[in-house]
Amino acid sequence: MSSFMIVRLWIMVFLHYFVWGSWYVTMGTYLTQTLQFEGGQVGLAYGSTAIGAIVSPFFAGIVADRFFATQKLLGTLHLIGAGLLYLVTMQETFNAFYPLLILYTVSYMAGHGLTNTLTLHHAVNPGKEFPIVMMAGSVGWIAAGLVNSGLQLEDNVGMFQLACGAAALMGLYSFTLPNTPPKGAGQKVSVRTMLGFDALKLMREPSFAMFIVCSFLICIPLSFYFAWMNVFLNELGIANAAAKMTIGQVSDVVFLLLLPVLLPVFRSKGILLVGMAAWALRFGLFAWFDTARDAHWMMYLGIAVHGMCYDFIFVMGRMYVDKRASADIRGAAQGLHAFVTLGIGMFVGSWLSGVVGEHYASQGADGAVTHNWQMIWAIPAVLSVVLTILFVVLFKDREPSVKELADGKN
Repeated sequence: MSSFMIVRLWIMVFLHYFVWGSWYVTMGTYLTQTLQFEGGQVGLAYGSTAIGAIVSPFFAGIVADRFFATQKLLGTLHLIGAGLLYLVTMQETFNAFYPLLILYTVSYMAGHGLTNTLTLHHAVNPGKEFPIVMMAGSVGWIAAGLVNSGLQLEDNVGMFQLACGAAALMGLYSFTLPNTPPKGAGQKVSVRTMLGFDALKLMREPSFAMFIVCSFLICIPLSFYFAWMNVFLNELGIANAAAKMTIGQVSDVVFLLLLPVLLPVFRSKGILLVGMAAWALRFGLFAWFDTARDAHWMMYLGIAVHGMCYDFIFVMGRMYVDKRASADIRGAAQGLHAFVTLGIGMFVGSWLSGVVGEHYASQGADGAVTHNWQMIWAIPAVLSVVLTILFVVLFKDREPSVKELADGKN
């Protein structure tokens, strides 16, 4: 792939994730402080991306992706998304806000697969070029956080207006991307295939079944971070909270680069185990963070382990699935993994985080809502610890030895 092509695709991924980062990190603050939604409603709002992850494969994979060039479909979805985001900016009640947000996330989440497809279609050396292009997603997320803080959009509708403008720009830019014919043209694609159900036979293997179960369960506590972290920082009076949270995306880039180096040493189980333990560490630091003792290092360290938390769970998870699935069901297996984690797992986790946040919220005499953050963070911390222990005890996957690899055995 030429350098010019890499730059074109890099801009595509940057803009795609800039749109998401413009509103997703800070939405909780806007919903609680400005629109005064209840905690349960905040949890449902964050669960909208999970609904999008579940529904979008039907649209992008079964219908649209069989008839439209990928770049045209991507552009159309982002332009539709810009229109939906504009409507979102006008809503002040949950009953009006929530359905529009769901419709938007369906259009947006389909773009994840489309950007991957477009990049892989034009990559000459996918193993080298794909990570370089995808790294633009973290950079886009960082840029969105810095812009949000710089323009002071963390508690107002400006975050959705920023996302709206970025989505429109992304939509127009997508039509300039190189032609990428629909990958599903002329093929029969079933709902079973798109959701990865063809890979259910892998669940007969105890190690793979335990991996899928643990992948689902870890998504429950991790949802607390996305739903409440920005609210937590703003409630504590931390200036430019969104910008400070981009420390996590810098960490994401670092650990993504370290993953190939660490994998031969720790192997799949070790990497997954460290990822789960990192979530327990993160929530533990937040739960016992005490501003009166000037322990800000605990807060920043909790943010900085994001690379281990995300890459060692999701990226390593996709690599594990790719290794364990045979070539004929590899795509189905990845679909199953995404459905269980980004779909069902994140929805349940977002809902639970909302319920917990609402339970530990209180309203002062001045009408301001505050939270018992120690309890809100302690719950996912305990869940992460228990899951880490279960994973150590029950995950018995045996990886091939060096000799077996040399002999070509699996």
